[in-house]
Amino acid sequence: MSRPTRRPTRRLTRRPAGDPSLRLTRRPAGDPSFRLTRRLAVPAAALAALLASAAPAVPAAPTVPAAVPPGHVYFWAERGQMGPGGAWDYAPPGYREAEPRVKRHAYSFDSHAPVSVYAIHFRAGGGCLYREIRPDDYDDDWSDWATKFDGVSDTKMGCEAG
Repeated sequence: MSRPTRRPTRRLTRRPAGDPSLRLTRRPAGDPSFRLTRRLAVPAAALAALLASAAPAVPAAPTVPAAVPPGHVYFWAERGQMGPGGAWDYAPPGYREAEPRVKRHAYSFDSHAPVSVYAIHFRAGGGCLYREIRPDDYDDDWSDWATKFDGVSDTKMGCEAG
C-alpha cells in the first residue's frame, strides 16, 4: 500500500503596513522567514503567558476601613468597622447628635481624638448616661453600647457613668 505524498502547504501573510493594497499574499512553505516565525512562535507565546501571569493583579475595592485622621472619632453601623454609608465622623469640641444610620446602631468605633470623648445615651424617663472613649481607643464589636448611642461630646454633659 502506497502512502500518498503530501504537497507543501502555502501560508497566507499580510503585506507590510505601508502597502496600500492590504491584500494577502502567499508564501511557500519552505520560505526561511516562515520557518523562523514558526520557531519563535512557541517561545513567544510562552513568554507572553509568563508575563501575563507575573503582572500584578488590579486590587479589588478596598474592604479595609478608611484610616481615621488625627483628631477624629469614627463610628460604624456594623461590627468590624464597616457599614452602609461608611463611617460617621466626630471631631471635638462640642456635642453632636449621631446620624440616623449610627444612632442607636453604632456597633464599632475608632478614636484618634487627642482627648477623651464621651458617647452619650439619653434615657426615655429623663437623664443620660455616658461611656468614655479614650484617645486611640477602638472597638470592633461595641455591642454593649451599640443600641444606646445617641451622640458624642467632649464633656460628660452632667450624665451618669453607664
